Amino acid sequence: MATDIKDTAHTVEAAAVMKLLPARPRLLALGEPTHGEDTLLDLRNELFRQLVEQEGYRTIAIESDCMMGLVVDDYVTSGTGTLDEVMERGFSHGWGTSAANRELVCWIRAYNDSRPASERLRFAGIDGPLEITGAASPRQALTALHGYLTVRVDADLLPCTAETLDRLLCADDRWNNPAAMMDPSQSVGQSAEAKELRLLADDLVALLDAQTPYLITATSRDDWDRARLYGRTALGLLRYHYWMADTSPARMARLVGVRDQIMAHNLLAVAARGPALIHAHNSHLQREKSTMRMGGMPLEWWSAGALVSAQLGEGYAFVAMALGTIRHQGVDTPPPDTVEGLLYALPEDRCVIDAPRLATALGDTRPAPRVSPWFGYSPLDPAHLGDSDGIVFVKDVPQS
Repeated sequence: MATDIKDTAHTVEAAAVMKLLPARPRLLALGEPTHGEDTLLDLRNELFRQLVEQEGYRTIAIESDCMMGLVVDDYVTSGTGTLDEVMERGFSHGWGTSAANRELVCWIRAYNDSRPASERLRFAGIDGPLEITGAASPRQALTALHGYLTVRVDADLLPCTAETLDRLLCADDRWNNPAAMMDPSQSVGQSAEAKELRLLADDLVALLDAQTPYLITATSRDDWDRARLYGRTALGLLRYHYWMADTSPARMARLVGVRDQIMAHNLLAVAARGPALIHAHNSHLQREKSTMRMGGMPLEWWSAGALVSAQLGEGYAFVAMALGTIRHQGVDTPPPDTVEGLLYALPEDRCVIDAPRLATALGDTRPAPRVSPWFGYSPLDPAHLGDSDGIVFVKDVPQS
């Protein structure tokens, strides 16, 4: 058995990952089972460099606010702003403090320097403007979409004025009230103003779609792409806020599902631009249904990866990441009867595993599920071992 497992392992390189796949995917999704470890982000950065240089990949998209990601994209493509400003305003969830993320931004900017626009690398955030404590106001996305249309289409076609939007949006702190996450009565998502905003947002997106032939030629494809991002972000946020105000048992399942729908829509937009490396938590990228417990309740929903894979087929590939130890978080050597324990016995510190071959090698031997002592780390589900295209295994994760 040990020999069979070793035969599935290869050095962590882009070429080894590509050998697992029938063709170059439009979206190559690299998952991670925990956040905030620069060791894993350094590995991601190196894979992206190799994919750029060897496979023609031109975009990296990560689990960060899609609106904030525009700040990073402007910097790496045209030098807008300063590096410190970009790291502060271009990442959500605190990711801007990561040394590995800073190194990624610096490398992309240096790569793009003096290259023509058609050869430059791009950066994208795929998450909505969401944090675990709540969701942002839809103001930024809605007003940006309205502003884009206002200067380009006949005023009679617009469903409302900027003043109407401002009146309905009210104060932003009504939207981003953290108390609303746990108390639906604190949310404005089902107020009369919010419901009217959803209708207006839908009309603005419909107008954008209807004017596409003119808008793409009158401005640029990039400007039009951004306007579409504004539209889907505004609609996604308004939908998310609606379910924050819901009191039914389905509330939390709806919220996590809406978040992954926002991610899926952003991933499909990235795919339309060309081959990209995607980096997010395994649970957002896997093909199987995602599950978790929140407030004692089991939740189940289709992840962004599942939604995108269903549409792109072989154009989407998913490589999960598994870890041996994160000792500074209390995650010690995995039991030998778990997937992580079997991989920990391999001599390599890092390797790429052919997941379907590993599942075949294990046959009827079902590894035990690993139990994490730390809530921030999610072990692999052995029942879904063969559903990923590969596994990147990191034996030990030192403290960043």
